[in-house]
Amino acid sequence: MTDLDDIYSNRIIELAANIPRSKQLPDPGAIATAHSKLCGSTVNVDLKMADGVISDFGQRVKACLLGQAAASVVGREIVGTSSQEFAEVAATVRAMLKENGPPPNGRWADLAVLEPVRDYKARHASTLLVFDAVLDAIQQIETDRHDTASGQSV
Repeated sequence: MTDLDDIYSNRIIELAANIPRSKQLPDPGAIATAHSKLCGSTVNVDLKMADGVISDFGQRVKACLLGQAAASVVGREIVGTSSQEFAEVAATVRAMLKENGPPPNGRWADLAVLEPVRDYKARHASTLLVFDAVLDAIQQIETDRHDTASGQSV
């Protein structure tokens, strides 16, 4: 089993201390919240998209170090990401924690710092909050876009 020192590494502490895009957007396309009942952590996100690509992002994070570290990487990398790419990254992180899968690579490679969390199931929910909130916001925008395109009122 992973040592707790691996989970609360200096890199996780550094990421948690520097969460980018910690602001509320003035006119988001969607707002979403994810909350962990187990630990009380909450992540609120504001999202704007253009042509299936995230064009702006804001977040308010009241979470443990693990949730903050995940939000830090997401805040740094999310703008310019397609909804499909973000869904793939979120699925990779979820599989990394829950199914012993490999960590994300490329520009999302810093999420590998969260790999030791897989041995602490009670910490999975707080680590995944930012992904859950962003996926919810993307779904809201894509549903609104679909409804508008099909002529349904929203």
